[in-house]
This record gives sequence, C-alpha cells and structure tokens, in this order.
Amino acid sequence: MRIKVCGLFDPENIKAVAALEPDYMGFIFYSKSPRFVDDLQAETLEAIPSHINKTAIFVDETAENISKLIDKYNFDFVQLHGNEQPNFCKALREKAIVIKAFGLNADFDFNQLDAYKKKVDLFLFDTKTEVHGGSGKTFDWRILDKYTLDVPFLLSGGLSLDNIDEVKKIDHPKFYGVDLNSKFEVSAGIKDINTLQKAFDIIKQEN
Repeated sequence: MRIKVCGLFDPENIKAVAALEPDYMGFIFYSKSPRFVDDLQAETLEAIPSHINKTAIFVDETAENISKLIDKYNFDFVQLHGNEQPNFCKALREKAIVIKAFGLNADFDFNQLDAYKKKVDLFLFDTKTEVHGGSGKTFDWRILDKYTLDVPFLLSGGLSLDNIDEVKKIDHPKFYGVDLNSKFEVSAGIKDINTLQKAFDIIKQEN
C-alpha cells in the first residue's frame, strides 16, 4: 500500500515528513485552502529525495499555470480536485502523471469515471463535501465495491490512527494507497511526525 502525505508548506516540517519516506508528498496550490503553499521556495522541494514523488494539487487551475509550476518545482504528479474535464487531464499527462480526485457519497455515480479511464493515471476518492479535500470526514468505504474500472485509486477522507487498521482490510484489486492529511496535524499544514510514524508502522505491518 502506497502512502501519500498531503497538505505541506512549512520547510522544516517538509524535511521531517520526507525523513519518514512516504511514497508521495503533496503540495496544495489552491489559495482558498488553509494548506496553501503560497510562496514555497523551490529549494525546499529540491531537497526532497528523488524517490519520493512530489505532487502538486490544483482546483480548476489553468493549464498554463499548472505547466509553469510543474517546471518551477519539478513535480512528478499533479492532482486535480476541481471540474477538470477528461481531455484537460489527458493533455497534462505530457508534463506529469495525473491523479483525478472525486468526492464520494452514497449517491456517487461511478459511471461518470468512464470518460477518464484512458485520460488519467490514478483516481483519488475523497469524501464529498463543500470544500475540496482536507475535511477530515470519511465516507462509507463499502461503496468502493461499485468501482470496476482498471485505473488504480488512492483513498482519502478522514483517515486517522483510529481507522487505519480498517483501511488495511479494504479488499479491492485497484486499491493502490492512502492519502494522509488533516487527522495527522498539529495545525493546518503542519504534520504531527510521531502520529504519522505510527500510521506508517501500521500500514507497513504484514496482515
């Protein structure tokens, strides 16, 4: 199971999280988010080991700005949380690996994902809320059984030490990894390293 830690912006905290060696580290370029990176220095990301995939998160951003930020920070992945259409996603694959996020609830129509299946590399399934991620709320993971496409997915939305054992029990052939964010913070964007380490240990334990 891959591990992604998302919503980082403080240089020292970024360094401490990188030392835990997650598979992905996420940086949010959405000004309405409390985890907005703002004027993050490129040197801060350059210090992250190359085997950790640096991921930029956007919400309905222009392709031009996304491209500029990929080049500036040398991002490996982009994660799209807005209303980005399939061909928009496909075009970005020339610059980076593309994750398309969707908010799920009991009424979610998985058929809408068909249009994206050859246009993105991964899906991220989060809890459907009025905000774009970082809500700290879970959804009923049983609805994942309705997902039948061949595209792997990351799971997000309220993951914490209290439920990470249950997450490990999810038995889906395309379940690729977890996205850890708000439940592992001392404040918005500042991760609790000890709590993250405990989660990493649980995830990496053999079932």
